[in-house]
Amino acid sequence: MRRKTKKYSASITVDGAELPVEVVFEYRRGHRFSITRQRIIIRLPHGLETPEVQQRLTELQQWVKKVSAKKKSLLHPFTPKTYATGDTLTVGKRQYILDIVDEDRGSHTGKLVGNTIALRLSNRSATANRIKAIKTLLSRIIAAEFQPEIEQRVHYWNNRTFRKSIKGVFLKYNHSNWGSCSIKSNVNLSTRLLFAPEDVQDYVILHELAHLVELNHSDRFWALVERYMPDYAEKEKWLRDHGGQCDF
Repeated sequence: MRRKTKKYSASITVDGAELPVEVVFEYRRGHRFSITRQRIIIRLPHGLETPEVQQRLTELQQWVKKVSAKKKSLLHPFTPKTYATGDTLTVGKRQYILDIVDEDRGSHTGKLVGNTIALRLSNRSATANRIKAIKTLLSRIIAAEFQPEIEQRVHYWNNRTFRKSIKGVFLKYNHSNWGSCSIKSNVNLSTRLLFAPEDVQDYVILHELAHLVELNHSDRFWALVERYMPDYAEKEKWLRDHGGQCDF
């Protein structure tokens, strides 16, 4: 009987930055390195001794340094942005001024006042939680700002293409994909997409709408997408090349 997959967390250092690594032990003969939008992964066979694991992590470190030198955006998701009062946040054609204050409070809050995003953060929160809270609040506030516009564009593309029933359009922070379409006919889009050019946003919208007709990524699905956006491959390439920079 095959042994179950086991995972644990580690880290490597590349160009002075500490990067999180997910170490996966599974039934395999060799090792494999990969980088996703969320993590760096090393897959190893069961039974490796500690010195061998450390050797593979060293090889992973060298590999990450090599591939990231060719494509800088690969490591952007692992370098969290820092924000301070007075900073400008640019999302699409809109700009916001940040007003961030640490207070003796139990929770984090935020609101939009004119073009100023006012964040009130708990000074009891650890640094990692503070960074996560800022991302969550910014995403929530920006989503509310762009919601009417995005809904309008989803319905525009639906009316000129598939004319399917849409139950709802939702903008929410999602790092695992750019969008999704549920079996309940809800179109979900990541707020990270708001940092992309409008034609790339339109591609993702069209992509998800096509799933109302074809649920998988079959040849029929891609034929539908190409029918209404012949240059969709260029949008896919933009997301691959620049998607790592699209984040709060």
